Amino acid sequence: MSIGLIRGTVALELHCPEWEASAEQTIELLKRLISDTAMDIQHIGSTAIRGISAKPIIDIAVGVARLGDILKMNDILAENGFIFRGQDLPDQYLYVCGWNDFRTHHIHVLKYGSAPWNNYLDIRDYLNCHEADAQAYSDLKESLARQYPEDRLTYTQMKSEFISAILRKAKDWRAQTASDNTEC
Repeated sequence: MSIGLIRGTVALELHCPEWEASAEQTIELLKRLISDTAMDIQHIGSTAIRGISAKPIIDIAVGVARLGDILKMNDILAENGFIFRGQDLPDQYLYVCGWNDFRTHHIHVLKYGSAPWNNYLDIRDYLNCHEADAQAYSDLKESLARQYPEDRLTYTQMKSEFISAILRKAKDWRAQTASDNTEC
C-alpha cells in the first residue's frame, strides 16, 4: 500500500482497500485525542470511494459544533502528528500528516451538519452507489493527472465543473433516499 504524495503534485493509484484501514486507524486516534470536540469523524474524498483511482492521501472530515474549539487542541494534535495548516477553505481548518513536503493525510475540520460537511458525505455516498458516475470521475481524474502531474491547483480546478454536477445529483439522490428510507 502506498500512502502519500509530495505537496503540489498529482499521481493517482488504483483503489486500495488498505486506505480504509488507514482511515479507520486515523479516525480512532482522532477520537481518542479530540472526543470532547468532535461530533463525528468520517473518511471522505476519493480514497473513500470504492473502485476509483485516487491520489494516495487519506482525507478525513472532523465535524465540530464550534469551529474555534479545535484550535484549543492544536498542541495535542501536533504531538500526535497532526500539523495545523490554517484555513484551507472558508470556515474549515486543515491539519496534515506527513513530513517536510510529503503528505499522507489531510484532516478537514468544519462545522458538523454544515453544507460543506453534507457535501463531503453526499458525494462520497453517491459515488459509492453509482458506479457509472464514479467511473466517469475516475476517468476524468486520470486524464487530468496525466496533463498536470506537477500542478495540483490546475488539476483541482479542472475537476470543479464535474464535481459541481455530481454534487447536484448527490443532493437529489440524498433527498430521495431519505424520503424512501433506502440506501444504494
